Amino acid sequence: MSTAVVVGSGPNGLAAALTLAAEGLDVTVLESADRIGGGARSGELTLPGLIHDECSGFHPLAVDTPFSRRFDLAAHGLRWRWAEFEYTHPLDGGRGAVAGRSVADTVAGLGPDGRSWERVFGGLAPRFADIAEDFLRPLLHVPRHPVKLARFGAAALPPAATLARIWSTDEARALFAGVAAHALRPFTAALSSAIGVALGAAAHRYGWPVAEGGSAAITRAMLGLLGEHGGHVETGVRVGSLEQLGAPDVILLDTSPEAAVRIVGDRMPPRVASSLRRYRHGPGVSKVDFAVEGGVPWTHEPSRRAGTVHVGGKLEEVSLAEREVNRGRMPERPFVLVGQQYVADPSRSRGDVHPVYTYAHVPHGWAGDATLAVEAQIERFAPGFRDRVLARHVRSAGALETDNPNYLGGDIVGGANDALQLVFRPRITLTPYSLGVPGVYLCSAATPPGAGAHGMCGWNAARAALRTLR
Repeated sequence: MSTAVVVGSGPNGLAAALTLAAEGLDVTVLESADRIGGGARSGELTLPGLIHDECSGFHPLAVDTPFSRRFDLAAHGLRWRWAEFEYTHPLDGGRGAVAGRSVADTVAGLGPDGRSWERVFGGLAPRFADIAEDFLRPLLHVPRHPVKLARFGAAALPPAATLARIWSTDEARALFAGVAAHALRPFTAALSSAIGVALGAAAHRYGWPVAEGGSAAITRAMLGLLGEHGGHVETGVRVGSLEQLGAPDVILLDTSPEAAVRIVGDRMPPRVASSLRRYRHGPGVSKVDFAVEGGVPWTHEPSRRAGTVHVGGKLEEVSLAEREVNRGRMPERPFVLVGQQYVADPSRSRGDVHPVYTYAHVPHGWAGDATLAVEAQIERFAPGFRDRVLARHVRSAGALETDNPNYLGGDIVGGANDALQLVFRPRITLTPYSLGVPGVYLCSAATPPGAGAHGMCGWNAARAALRTLR
């Protein structure tokens, strides 16, 4: 029997392990932390009984993928839950905009800009399953749906600031700004629309669901299936070199490129090592979780019923904040993502006390405490919020890296989403998972298709390994 070792138990490491184990390999997963799951962990961070997601909280790209179709995670307890609205963007004075699952309902709420929203997302949403089949793979491949992918590219290629010009109202422009900010890129940068267009289209096709009971349910489901296929996980094992692993037939590293260079050491060809050392990381986040009595009192009432609320004001304000963090400066009013997973999944709350998940975009490696800035931004659109806070749990960008070494400088998306790394990730090559050593592969979010608890980086890397093994 062929053997495999996977280093790292995040969603990609577990997806890789499961893919290999299902093909008959004897698989061991090694995790340095005491708990498995990486970015898909949950816990009682503030008060007993309140369940907070520790990093990844919403999963629009995980619902329907080659990995999810191959493995029945529902049979091991994974249940998706949706809020009434996928995401909202409040503005001053109680105004705001709403993105629902339905394109038509979203369009109806955008007034004179509805037709332009339809132009961008109306044609992409019903075709998104086929589009995703292509962009969840390395971008340099022969597309299976070239016409549909080209239609996606037409919207995704311009800078976010350029695409936003098709909307005239503050509401529509802000609604797009919030979803575009997920790229953590300046809105003037090439391809800065791509992630926003993808996530917006996914919202209208699949919604932005949460995992019932917390994102750790994804981890538990994958662990259960892995056990059925004979794989096992060892925690508290820090891998510093390949020599620790013996001589398995396949090794997959769910690590940062920098860590992969250290682990593989001199066995890695110098040209590969040099390229991986040049891999770039983007801005970080500072995360603040709250226990809030009665929920957040948004003056924009629909935001009280949304899973995600993007907080940053008008497009121009969000654009300024993203430009500042990319220049290494902490903005006075940062972009803040507020997760209200309990709206979709009430089991996370206790009575009228709810877990509220937030993070602010901050400069890479910023050591400050963003709590006051986060609270000020929320209070701006939800007066009285501070009075409802019963407890807080704060993690700086540095603390996030300490907790998960893949989050260098607090970079939770696994690498800068600049134009080059969106196309060539983690290096310029036709074999992005290969580390230049036979049988050794990278499978983290630094590889295509990038961040998320979808497991597709691990799936793709494992399949590349299987093709070579066979």
